[in-house]
Amino acid sequence: MIFYPSERIALFIDGSNLYAAARALGFDIDYKRLLELFAAKGRMIRAFYYTALVEDQEYSPIRPLVDWLDYNGYTMVTKPTKEFTDAAGRRKIKGNMDIELAIDVMEMAEHVDHIVLFSGDGDFRRLVEAVQRKGVRVTVVSTVRSQPPMVADELRRQADNFVELLDLEPSISRVVPHRQPPSPAAPPPPPPPTASGSSTGGPTQGDG
Repeated sequence: MIFYPSERIALFIDGSNLYAAARALGFDIDYKRLLELFAAKGRMIRAFYYTALVEDQEYSPIRPLVDWLDYNGYTMVTKPTKEFTDAAGRRKIKGNMDIELAIDVMEMAEHVDHIVLFSGDGDFRRLVEAVQRKGVRVTVVSTVRSQPPMVADELRRQADNFVELLDLEPSISRVVPHRQPPSPAAPPPPPPPTASGSSTGGPTQGDG
């Protein structure tokens, strides 16, 4: 990754796209480690995370992640999903955040030197080109090592730098503490607590 210590950096994370890419590569992202990694590269101005939420559900599996990110250095941009019925009569849910992300990128372009876009969506190629004309460097983080590749070729070509998500795995993956199995003579372990145990970093995005 090519960063300069004096650069003003902003992260723009397409939540569903990044989650799908990491899942295709077989690891979970620790968002605390991700933020720390890029904050060490320069002057972090803002880290945006975009996701749609299903509001009529009693419990949304993504809600704990959204709340954690909101309290731990990320700027959350959310909107409710929309439900519709397609021509075949099937119920569909729509939750595209492309417009919100594009508007924020254009507004932030005059305040930063380097934008890091966590998405492989080819629809962002024109957006990347527009902010480059304003003198902003753009790094795209996605993967070509999944089957099929998650990043659109036109977006990868337009970016100033492309970072393979799998290469970041050692630095941003969620580390699960290794537990030694009890010996045969040891007493049985106590039952697990009802609340989820602590981890070494931030939570990861669940299926949403």
